[in-house]
Amino acid sequence: MRSVTILGATGSVGTSTLDLIEREPDRYRVRALTANCDVAKLAAAARRTEAELAVVADEKCLPELRAALAGTATRVAGGRAAVIEAAASGADWTMGAIVGCAGLEPAMAAIAQGGTVVLANKEPLVSAGEVVLEAAARAGATLLPADSEHNAIYQCFDFARPERVRRIVLTASGGPFRTWTTEEMRWVTPEQAVAHPNWSMGAKISVDSATMMNKGLELIEAARLFPIPSDRIEIVLHPQSVIHSAVDYVDGSMLAQLGPSDMRVPIAHCLAWPDRMSTPMAPLDLVALGRMDFAAPDPARFPALRLARAALEAGGAAPAILNAANEIAVAAFLGGRIGFLEIAAIVEDVLHRYDPAPPETLDAVIAIDAETRVLAAERVEDCIV
Repeated sequence: MRSVTILGATGSVGTSTLDLIEREPDRYRVRALTANCDVAKLAAAARRTEAELAVVADEKCLPELRAALAGTATRVAGGRAAVIEAAASGADWTMGAIVGCAGLEPAMAAIAQGGTVVLANKEPLVSAGEVVLEAAARAGATLLPADSEHNAIYQCFDFARPERVRRIVLTASGGPFRTWTTEEMRWVTPEQAVAHPNWSMGAKISVDSATMMNKGLELIEAARLFPIPSDRIEIVLHPQSVIHSAVDYVDGSMLAQLGPSDMRVPIAHCLAWPDRMSTPMAPLDLVALGRMDFAAPDPARFPALRLARAALEAGGAAPAILNAANEIAVAAFLGGRIGFLEIAAIVEDVLHRYDPAPPETLDAVIAIDAETRVLAAERVEDCIV
């Protein structure tokens, strides 16, 4: 049996992971489940899987969790330190799905144990890419990407002979406003932005898809994960979201991974890796699909793509600043405090105003993240609608 820890067990990625694990209970043993404060979902999952440990990051929720799991063999704990301790418990396989900078320290704690760590949150590779990769190399940890795009590339990429790869094609749905004009996007509401046409995701990542910042962050992740120059990573719009990404080889062959728009497919690949496992997904019906469309993205209408590539090329602290400023701006938009177009404008302004030394430790990354959030919050106040 493979021992499993899920960091962020009550979010969309966490619940998808649990769904797969619970279908094969003889193959996986749950060591720890963590959540922020969704006690009901966490306790229910812990009971179903007979998890050894359940942790809430918000310590105020611990009494409720303790009561919910009374009479079970599941131990309970609360607080940020307890989440990090759960991550460091030495599971064979850890899913890192805690949203935001809060997921950085737990992910690093899991990596330090040297097992298999699946990255579903972007912060480890975007904000702390070099620090994370160096830690993984020291510990002998295996990093697997759960994002559908990076997982697709992982399945197609020849790591033994990367010089054979001509380019990576990172596909993007284009989000709900793929064909909208800039003026039309000026009046976008949070309700419209979170209504993704293909994927069922959380509010923040749905907005990132709508601005295409999500694809910009994925560009940075791809540059960290795969040994290829960043100028050979190309973004292509593919509104059907069937080809999740592709790898183009020097002989003219292009290998692509196709599948339904369901996160259980890439998670299953990571969960069973290097094997395969069954999923409840129906086989892809190409005849029913009928057609697939492709187009180049428009950086004028979606400036987040330009900002992300510039941050990647600048290196140092720029990717961490990009990510943190975007989180603050997206939260302000979802709260109705700024307009849709101000998201990218705030990120760009903070990138221009803040230029700290390149971070060499996780503490330095966290400090840059914190300072960026202060600057971005100030910028939000300047342009509240």
